[in-house]
Amino acid sequence: METQPYPPPFRSYVAPAMRRPQLWRLLLGLMLCILVYTIWVTGVLWSAWTLTGSGDIRSWSRPILKGETPFGALVLLYSFFGMALGAMLAVRWLHRRSAGSLFGRAPVVIRDFVLAASLVAVVYVLGTFIWAWGFDAVPNADRSLWLRLLPVALVGILVQTGAEELLFRGYLQQQLAARFRSPLLWLVLPAVIFGAVHFDPATAGDNVWLLMMAAGVFGLIAADLTLVTGSIGAAWGFHFANNLMALLFLSMPGTLSGLSLFTTPYGADEPAVVPLLVILDLAVLALAWALVRRAVRR
Repeated sequence: METQPYPPPFRSYVAPAMRRPQLWRLLLGLMLCILVYTIWVTGVLWSAWTLTGSGDIRSWSRPILKGETPFGALVLLYSFFGMALGAMLAVRWLHRRSAGSLFGRAPVVIRDFVLAASLVAVVYVLGTFIWAWGFDAVPNADRSLWLRLLPVALVGILVQTGAEELLFRGYLQQQLAARFRSPLLWLVLPAVIFGAVHFDPATAGDNVWLLMMAAGVFGLIAADLTLVTGSIGAAWGFHFANNLMALLFLSMPGTLSGLSLFTTPYGADEPAVVPLLVILDLAVLALAWALVRRAVRR
């Protein structure tokens, strides 16, 4: 196969995927990921309902799936292990390569994760202070309970963000880059799909397309960081810090807010406020991306 015009780190990262780049393998792999994830989520919900639930499982699981309680948020976070497992099984069974090839070189993954998470956390704290000039946060989770659950919640966010990075950047971006030369397919398409899976009109109302676009921009940033570093470390660290702030400190009500210390005084469907705040969020996102990209390319 003709050598692809990638930066050297990304070329090394994609190399294992080039051994079996056939599109049918990728399509079957994605179907396997969906199947494994569905089975895992079903099993997690069934186990949780068996231990704590009563009555109809569908009505019991509704608040769980929205993450509106601490228990529900934790169940939802840990359910993402099935997504990671699906991607790992797909590369082993269909592409005959190791699950470790989804991550990249371990030293790079660890270094870039810590660096990106640290920089993004600082930028997001500053962004939260800017937000606080115009709004008052609403107390949410009990602080003593929050502290007790903090270690478990941190691991849960590590699992959730890691699973999404393994699937969208580790598997989908890798395999598309091994098969196609155009960055529209291996850089942009995974970001578009990442934005599309955040489609939630029941929560976001008329803002759903705007929030999907913001998620897509995040996906594009994560894809770019994977491109320049040749691992998911920076994208994972960026994602981890982003979700850490959004899930444990300041959430919008009804959007996985069960573990958050505070919530915003508005929901995701607020027509007058959310569009303006998305612009602020994108500006903060762009600043964080520029700083991380500069740091990890040294």
